Amino acid sequence: MTAQAGFGVLLGRLMDHRELGVGLLSRQAEFGEAGLRAVLKGTAPDPMLLRRLAPALGWRTADLFALAGPPLPEDLAPLDATAGRLVPHLVKRAVSLAPERRRELLRRVRSWPRENRTVPVRSPRPSEQYPPLFGAALLRMLANRNLDWTGSARVLHLVSGLYVSAATIGGVGHGRVEPTRDLLADVAVVLGIPVGDLVAMAGPVGEAGLQWGERLPGRHPAGPDVAELLVELARLSRDQILRLGVETEAGLR
Repeated sequence: MTAQAGFGVLLGRLMDHRELGVGLLSRQAEFGEAGLRAVLKGTAPDPMLLRRLAPALGWRTADLFALAGPPLPEDLAPLDATAGRLVPHLVKRAVSLAPERRRELLRRVRSWPRENRTVPVRSPRPSEQYPPLFGAALLRMLANRNLDWTGSARVLHLVSGLYVSAATIGGVGHGRVEPTRDLLADVAVVLGIPVGDLVAMAGPVGEAGLQWGERLPGRHPAGPDVAELLVELARLSRDQILRLGVETEAGLR
């Protein structure tokens, strides 16, 4: 079972991987060096620090919140939780498009304004109350993209050819399934995060590959576009995603 590791430990592993010193990161984040050292020693980071650290590390702010574990602020949460079920359908259509058409879809999604929130931010279900494990942070990052266990399993299959059940995805969050290097590589593609970052923060991981799933060789070349698309879709409403699906079926005319 994966050992527990607080945010300070995970951040320290990431800094070591990047060969990034405390002084340099504190300057880049415009945050006091003493405060950063305290976090590395186990003090819980406040939201302001997370918002400053994210751009300094080249991470999305919502994902750094997922790594640290506090509730996601409303401005960073998916706009419409009811739209999550539609996301894998649109990803399936996107990966079937020619590269230029896929990039056209992404440009179109980015051009749409963010609508006002009409449904509250969804609270985690009881099954999503995870222990403080790195696997839990991975699932919270996927949730930032409006993907639940089932949606995550479907998108991972579409992008990487990974066959795995929703229950196994949940097992990663609860520490029943070890996040192997193969799994981290596939999740990194979906999240748009360098796999080296995830492997470094995970610490010791299984070396035997995915013994609990079946994997097709190679990863889909659409992966980087899909990673960006997932982030953009999280800020859209259900109606907007439905409209995108219709337009995609019609060839974006």
